[in-house]
Amino acid sequence: MSDDTTAGGNGAQPPNRPPMVISAQYVRDLSFESPHAPSIFTEMRQPPEISVNVDVQAAALNEEQGAYEVRLKVNAEGKVGDKTAFITELDYGAVVMINAPAEQVSPLLLIEAPRHLFPFARNVLADVTRDGGFPPVVLQPLDFVDLFRRRVQAMQQARQDQQQSAGDPPQGTA
Repeated sequence: MSDDTTAGGNGAQPPNRPPMVISAQYVRDLSFESPHAPSIFTEMRQPPEISVNVDVQAAALNEEQGAYEVRLKVNAEGKVGDKTAFITELDYGAVVMINAPAEQVSPLLLIEAPRHLFPFARNVLADVTRDGGFPPVVLQPLDFVDLFRRRVQAMQQARQDQQQSAGDPPQGTA
């Protein structure tokens, strides 16, 4: 009797392998700019107003091996009045190994992996803004499930729009 616990019992994958493993984490790109330094420091009476944009991307490195790259891209801009105090852009990546059914791959890559990467990316962002002479930008936890749902809804809407425009007769003037 076999104790093979892999899906389908074919023995192709090692048993007890976790569904997701983060093999490596790294800063792909990091940029910090303070275009109005040093005068901005004499003009600041309170911490800068901060705007933040976060994007999650995933791409296959080697699908046969279940290897993917997941990237958190964080852009933060601080303003003092109408002047830009600082701009920082962080591209934080990871090599993620996936051992899961196909329908679970996207949620693992776009929800779970970013959830694990986020604290590290947040730390890099806080350090670089603090080292740039400003109060550290400490991002609040993000709802990666909501980001994933919005991405899926946007893709579905785009697909529907494309189908409707392909099915419509050409419009012209008569």
